[in-house]
Amino acid sequence: MEKHNKNHHDNNHGELLSATGHIGGRLLIIILLNFATTLVQIIGGIAARSLSLISDSIHNFSDGLSFVVSYAAVRIARKDEDLKRTFGYKRATVLAALLNSSVLIVIALFLFKEAYERFLNPQPINSSLVIIVALVGLIANLIGVILLQDNSKGDMNLKSSYLHLLSDTLSSVAVVIGGILINIFGIYWLDPILTVVIALFVLVQGSRIVKKAVDILMQGIPEGIRVTEIIEELEGLDKVLNVHHVHIWCIDENNINFEAHVKTADMLLSQTNTIYYEIEKVLKKHGINHITIRFEADCAGEDCHTNSGDNKNEE
Repeated sequence: MEKHNKNHHDNNHGELLSATGHIGGRLLIIILLNFATTLVQIIGGIAARSLSLISDSIHNFSDGLSFVVSYAAVRIARKDEDLKRTFGYKRATVLAALLNSSVLIVIALFLFKEAYERFLNPQPINSSLVIIVALVGLIANLIGVILLQDNSKGDMNLKSSYLHLLSDTLSSVAVVIGGILINIFGIYWLDPILTVVIALFVLVQGSRIVKKAVDILMQGIPEGIRVTEIIEELEGLDKVLNVHHVHIWCIDENNINFEAHVKTADMLLSQTNTIYYEIEKVLKKHGINHITIRFEADCAGEDCHTNSGDNKNEE
């Protein structure tokens, strides 16, 4: 016997899921600002011979690109499951995250190389131009922060987008301060130092996302979940004798699946409903929202098949 309670589509799916809803216009503005700022910073960075400004522009570009890729992935992820993909398309957002974060890591390594070469051979920098262009980026990022600030409070993924924009703002602040110090003291080696700081931040953020995406794709145990602890709680329930063949994995960062065989004291098929709901309560405390249980009766003889085929599912 199977039970299905079809939940609404996951509204915390990717950081741009709400782009199809009431804040879509705001997100479009943020994407356009990102790319416009990137163009201004690249041109300004080349003209001013500032590697830190160019690195900041690349950071902005990668963020803008990630918004576009994530938006496309979210559109795909919202599709219902079909005969080809019975789990649906939710992992499209995970693949997008893996792609975006991998690009970030490559960019960070490139910036390290460029900073090293520039540190060995410092070059004069048009610090006044650096300050002006960095201020343009700072203003654009601040607008994005303001646009997402209210919406980020009630949505984990939008909060992530908000923090990305906030980090871009801080990066622009660092470049502005660096430009001012170079202008006053003429310390041109500060430019590659700032580049290394920005690259380190990008590398750390990208590596964390890659690790999380790979864990999901490899069907690893979600962070914060202890399998032994869950088994002990379930085996502490009345009539539950043993829990085995346990599998816990993620479809995406918001959908955690649980599958197990549960051996119970001999009982009728209808009586397993009570146990199932108790199991459901325990698992939901751990954030698990899709449950598949196969009940096995501790019995012998012809009546054993009564419970052994009972599968229950809830989404």
